[in-house]
Amino acid sequence: MAPDTFKDHYSERRLVNFRLWLSVLVMLIMTGGMLARMFYLQVMNYSDLATQSEENRIHLQAVPPIRGLIYDTKGRLLAENQPSYTLTIVRERVKDLEATLQAVGEILPLSDNELDKFRQRLRQRRPFEGVPLKYRLSEEDIARIAVDQFRLPGVEVEAQLIRHYPYNQAFAHAIGYVGRINDRELAALDPALYSGTHVIGKTGVEKYYESVLLGKPGYQEVETNARGRILRVLKRVDPEPGKDLQLYLDLDLQVAAGKALAGKRGSVVAIDPNTGGVLALVSTPAFDPNPFVTGIDYKSYSELRDSIHRPLYNRATLGEYPPASTIKPFMGLAALDSKAVDRRFKVNDPGYFQLPGDDHKYRNWKRQGHGIVDLHRSIVESNDTYFYTVAVKMGIDTIHDYMVRFGFGDRTGLDIASERPGLMPSPEWKRRARGRPWYPGETVISGIGQGYMLTTPLQLAAATSVIANRGLVHRPRLAKPGPDELVPEPDVIQDRSAKEWDAIIDAMTDVVASPRGTAYWRIGRHLKYSMAGKTGTAQVVGIAQGEKYDAAQLEEFQRDHGLFIGFAPVENPQIAVAVVVENDSSLASTIAKKVMDAYLLPRQGKQAGKSSAKLAVKEGNG
Repeated sequence: MAPDTFKDHYSERRLVNFRLWLSVLVMLIMTGGMLARMFYLQVMNYSDLATQSEENRIHLQAVPPIRGLIYDTKGRLLAENQPSYTLTIVRERVKDLEATLQAVGEILPLSDNELDKFRQRLRQRRPFEGVPLKYRLSEEDIARIAVDQFRLPGVEVEAQLIRHYPYNQAFAHAIGYVGRINDRELAALDPALYSGTHVIGKTGVEKYYESVLLGKPGYQEVETNARGRILRVLKRVDPEPGKDLQLYLDLDLQVAAGKALAGKRGSVVAIDPNTGGVLALVSTPAFDPNPFVTGIDYKSYSELRDSIHRPLYNRATLGEYPPASTIKPFMGLAALDSKAVDRRFKVNDPGYFQLPGDDHKYRNWKRQGHGIVDLHRSIVESNDTYFYTVAVKMGIDTIHDYMVRFGFGDRTGLDIASERPGLMPSPEWKRRARGRPWYPGETVISGIGQGYMLTTPLQLAAATSVIANRGLVHRPRLAKPGPDELVPEPDVIQDRSAKEWDAIIDAMTDVVASPRGTAYWRIGRHLKYSMAGKTGTAQVVGIAQGEKYDAAQLEEFQRDHGLFIGFAPVENPQIAVAVVVENDSSLASTIAKKVMDAYLLPRQGKQAGKSSAKLAVKEGNG
């Protein structure tokens, strides 16, 4: 048995005391460190940390304004804001964005286009701003997201107002559309005005009146929890909604013009001569602007962009065409006013015109000629030889100066996002643009609206309203002026009482009313109101000397364009119309009649009803 081992109580006590004091020392050091840290946080760096803490808990959110509405002349809604549910993501609340997108894609189908658009918007966002991922969620979509909401921090379903165009294609080119703000636009915009706003006017009225329709954003301070969810609104400043617009456009007339042009490439522009208000502005084929609001997919956009029929192209303001014989009334006025000829001046037309010493024959459309013609008959029957002669007598400088007065060769100033000026050629223009001199033959064909001369349907309608007004020029407008807006006084380009106006208007009336008129057999026989008009046929491809035009032998896109200008009623003009039909020279006057019928006949019915009512009252009183 081993001997008893005695314990060293002194050594054990020293070891315990050492450990105890070491523990106390460590605790004191840790406590001192904590107190020092607390002093640094609570005293030394209090202001900065308090601010950061508040920012983590309280956020400033932009409240986008409600975009102004657009109405037609009778108060019918043409552009509205529809409530819609949108799936958005707040980047700051998402740890792994790609994983979140994948998780959302397992719940709702996400197209490549939607993902690409989302990533584009993500680059443009402001801090803590929700970025739209998917628009127009159905109730089923919302329910599926709600089930998995707990595992999708930063993913929210928001109620938003989405621009909507209830008449689809009917006003696509006139009103235009809004679309997502791109990088180029974002760089030029005032970020304060577009806080929380993701769309901007892209074309038409929507773009021209962007500053009016937009409004001003508001903001709200919101308190959020650790997951970023809003607990309460601490402060709110309401946004200022955009102003509404009322247009001169008439829904019924716009639809009627679109139906009249259906199946054709072309344009109709109708103007009220008394105000300059544009009653209809149609370009066909057209497109549905609604998909552009939230971002049209690449395939659909490519089909529109690459179509040979060019549905995205606004022919009314951008299409430039030779005015052809529709220029003859304006040439007649210029010839009379410049004293180049008088109303008694006559020409013997053998079917062609020749410059002195030149063998080239400038053909009349009627090969055997019209015989002896004066100004009246030359407009009624659209004689070319007379206007070849008149053009040479005036000279290109006089022609240019007078045509410019009617607005040819310059933008009308219509309140729309895009408009081309057309072209009214001159020797100076040709030297500058082509580096070549002006030739006498170019003056000859200018007399019938061919050669370099180009005009838009809008310009033709505006110039026609000037004839209807006997020289009074109203600038065309789509939007009615506001109560505080000053509308400029109309210009007068020539003495309104001059007999030259009577001569031209009488001839244009007989274009429709006389059996000799070029529009009589198509539209003039059964008119229920008086109309003044002028037909035109614009060549697309040249015809060799001595050959005869045969549309059946040409490809569709090589056939002549048909044009018509007119106004009615002659004694009290209420509407002026210009029609261009591409590659079909037979329908322009018929389309113009349908448009005028749609506008004037209902008014005549109302007037007749009022007259009958007044007569009945008088008889009753008697």
